[in-house]
Amino acid sequence: MKDIKDINKATVKNKTVPTTTGGGVKKVIYTLSTIQRIGLRNSAKALTSHNACKACGLGMGGQRGGMTNELDEFPSVCNKSIQAQSTDIQPAIPNALFNKHPLLDFQELSGQEIEHLGRLGTPIYKAKDSQHYCEVSWQEALDRIAKAMRKTPAQRSFFYSSGRSSNEAGFVLQLLARMYGTNNINNCSYYCHQATGVALTNTIGSGTATVSLEDLNGCDVLFLIGANPASNHPRFIHKLKALRERGGKVIVINPAKEPGLVRFAVPKSAKSLLFGGTEIASLYIQPSIGSDIALFKGIAKAIIEMEAITEDFIHEHTKGYDNFLTNINATEWQEIVECSGISREQIGDIAKIYAESSNTIFAWGMGITHHTHGVENVEYISNLALLRGMVGRPGAGLLPLRGHSNVQGIGTIGVKPVLPQDVFDGIEKNFNITLPSEKGMDTLACLEAAYDNSIDFALLMGGNLYAASPDQQWTKKAMDNINFKVFLTTTLNQGHVNGMDNSEALVLPVTARDEEWQATTQESMFNYVRLSDGGIKRLDHVRPESVILTHIAEQVLPDSQLDFSAFRTHNNIREAIASTIPGMEKLAEIGTSKEEFHISGRLVHDYNFNTQDGQASFITHSILRDEREKPLPYTLTTVRSEGQFNTIVYEQKDSYRDTDDRWSILMNPATIEKLGITENSCINVRSAHGVMNDVKVFPFDLPNSNIMAYFPEANILVGRDHDPRSLTPAFKSVNVDIEVVERQPSLSTS
Repeated sequence: MKDIKDINKATVKNKTVPTTTGGGVKKVIYTLSTIQRIGLRNSAKALTSHNACKACGLGMGGQRGGMTNELDEFPSVCNKSIQAQSTDIQPAIPNALFNKHPLLDFQELSGQEIEHLGRLGTPIYKAKDSQHYCEVSWQEALDRIAKAMRKTPAQRSFFYSSGRSSNEAGFVLQLLARMYGTNNINNCSYYCHQATGVALTNTIGSGTATVSLEDLNGCDVLFLIGANPASNHPRFIHKLKALRERGGKVIVINPAKEPGLVRFAVPKSAKSLLFGGTEIASLYIQPSIGSDIALFKGIAKAIIEMEAITEDFIHEHTKGYDNFLTNINATEWQEIVECSGISREQIGDIAKIYAESSNTIFAWGMGITHHTHGVENVEYISNLALLRGMVGRPGAGLLPLRGHSNVQGIGTIGVKPVLPQDVFDGIEKNFNITLPSEKGMDTLACLEAAYDNSIDFALLMGGNLYAASPDQQWTKKAMDNINFKVFLTTTLNQGHVNGMDNSEALVLPVTARDEEWQATTQESMFNYVRLSDGGIKRLDHVRPESVILTHIAEQVLPDSQLDFSAFRTHNNIREAIASTIPGMEKLAEIGTSKEEFHISGRLVHDYNFNTQDGQASFITHSILRDEREKPLPYTLTTVRSEGQFNTIVYEQKDSYRDTDDRWSILMNPATIEKLGITENSCINVRSAHGVMNDVKVFPFDLPNSNIMAYFPEANILVGRDHDPRSLTPAFKSVNVDIEVVERQPSLSTS
């Protein structure tokens, strides 16, 4: 299918591990080469337009202009922004390719290869008994969708959105699904920060960040836990660099010693580039995978023993502390140390830095949420903040590092199976309609229903649910069991060609954010809402998601009390959101005022918490079972590379970790030596759910018996074990065993 398809090191125990500095000249060169590939004129037009960045949830752009954030800092851009543009600025895939090649040919492509075939330029259709996609007209596509939906009972359907879609499209999607008759409505947060939302709602009454971007300029200590922003949120590193330069401290807690979190050469800082980077981590702590609660309990115990708690705050503004203290006192240091793999002295070092801090921010990523105890992990981070009154004032608070650029907004406007009661009531009252009251299914539950032949129709707006889901072979069968699937996308991905053998599918081409026909809005991880102008034209036959959804609604629900045609005007959608979603009132006028804003009631800069009694809660947890008992000898975590964004892969190599192959395993040099193999040897990695055969071994600084593999390739090993409260799969804690395929003699230690 031909028409489709240098780093410093230090020796450790006779093996080598990367000592790379993050960022630097190589990232500047990479960015320039990407710009050159997509064209200077195209990239400049995209990057300087008044549209929100399409990459991570940190946010920039909008009405302040491209490469500018809400603090008017310029240039606020990174290679992720360039990478996101690179796939949008592609010519359309020739339709002859679909006539020539069956699904099997496309299935042989890597994620990177299929994303880079080009933009989808016209609707394509695959019949149930065919192994080819073919071009169809927009009218035929809409007619087929309407016919499939009309014959499908609503409870045998589900709807899904990625975090790159707009607030406007998301609001229409959830209204379409609910007026159709189902609450089976999900977004990608069930696979990332749902645990955060559940936990923070339990502890402080609000499920999002309590701080603004400006608050990062006022903290003197930042905990960075279970996250690698050097790869995934590069512009966040600028804030950590600034913190270090003003004398502050960064405590990194991560099983893997990520080079970009040790030192990072910030591209827009000449000094940082010239002197080999800026030191980021003041203290780097590497607990065993899954031992978070044990480590957090140790920090809390040390703070209490140092008498460094903020007693007045605890007594006046929290509840549950007495039970929390009793549990801490009953937990022995030996148990904490044995479980976490961190010495009492190291934990004391963490506590000393925290005890001396005036303003601390706790930031975390999916290394915290992707466990069967993800909610407990986040609740315990909140406990640590409450111990010293670090929630409720400027420059201090809680910050989940979210991935997609609008994943938080998609949740805010109701793309979820259970609406908050005030939102539910507001929609019914505002539109004079009755919404379905049956409990909706979460993302994994929808796939489980599909696997059991209980789902006949699915509409997926963006994303790559196939690749993002655990238990890959099981997911493939579940997707194929859905009789009719509709995908809205800018480019093809593996989810459009796998799980398709015996089912019917339509893939519809949509406008990218900067191509929208009307302005759209997005919400950052800091609860900041931006307005994106759209307006760039690249392809002739793509349509906005909101236009597609409203046409589907009109055909499927011709007698609906809702006039969906009115929602083809985005101002009307924003007025509806403003009248039904608390805190979004300013959205009604943003199209004319151009005034971007923080959602009201989200930032917590005083001690009045959004709970029934206005108090925050300590929540007590014991050290958990799966932190102690491992049925197989190794624990694997899945990770993203520097050259990818979520399931989208831009580069096969990972320049920060010094790997040249994504079909690989990273492990401690001592573990490599114990196995009697060397770097680049091949092994098989097996879990209870699948096997990765002939994967290449690379050394990396990890705790003994902990290993890493790349997401989504390693999802073949990940099971459907999930947090019972957030329903998020445990992508970051998978028990595995290793079989040596290519045994090599150990190197001499002499």
